[in-house]
Amino acid sequence: MLSSTAIPVFKLYGETQHWPTPDLLHCESIPERSRLHDWRIRPHRHADLVHILLISRGSVELELEGTSHHLESASVIIVPAMTIHGFRFSPDVDGHIITLAKPLADHLHGTLDNGRILKKAGFYRLASANSAARIATLVDQVDQEYRQPAAGRKQLLDVLARALTIELERLVVPAKASLKRLGPQRREKGQQHFDYFQKLIEKAYREQPSIEALAKEVGISSAHLNLLCRKIAGRSALELLHERLLLEAKRQLTYTNMTIAQVADSLGFSEPAYFTRFFKRNTQLAPREFRQRQLGSE
Repeated sequence: MLSSTAIPVFKLYGETQHWPTPDLLHCESIPERSRLHDWRIRPHRHADLVHILLISRGSVELELEGTSHHLESASVIIVPAMTIHGFRFSPDVDGHIITLAKPLADHLHGTLDNGRILKKAGFYRLASANSAARIATLVDQVDQEYRQPAAGRKQLLDVLARALTIELERLVVPAKASLKRLGPQRREKGQQHFDYFQKLIEKAYREQPSIEALAKEVGISSAHLNLLCRKIAGRSALELLHERLLLEAKRQLTYTNMTIAQVADSLGFSEPAYFTRFFKRNTQLAPREFRQRQLGSE
């Protein structure tokens, strides 16, 4: 099993070389590079790059933070910076991978209203033919523009990247739609509270603070916090805290040699048995079973 420090940090998709382009964006077809690696890109992460993958044909076994997912076309995968990920593509795969340098990703987020799509790892099946066609068209335009020098190339790439980000953001709009019922000022304030709550989770999840304590630090009641979390993220405040705990547990079980007891202790559980019940309740697997399955997929 790999230790957490053994997960390579790549400069680009499968590479340790430096960024190969003066642009803040890199685009290539998935077969271009994956066929060189026998269609398998082993788990790795990037310190300051964001991936957008469009699978337009074929399939991929996606490993995302220790969990495996089978995706068919047409699907989109988002991989933010520092997210551990790996791919096993089918030989008939087709599609593109667009990689954004962090300054560009941050800029794109700054131009959106509460946009978060490039900051959250995820995958989306493009069930709507219209949505799939719009995203595929934008990806093709990015690819064509990227490959040829032309007047206004940088400006057009920026516009296309922004349009693509907006289309991707729309994929998760349903989970946020109810927030629009609030007025503009309340909506902005609510998003600020939610963002601060997420920062607090990231800072303190290992201590397993109570939702009441977190809400007090945000400056609102726990009932108000839960309302915001359900409107913006579609889950309760406690579910979001537990999601972060579970993600870290999966990382530790997959990428380190820590014992179950050590993982439990590192995540604030007073007894390994409590951790085992928590993990099984959320994954239907005991921690040991989960680890064995991950080893079996190597």
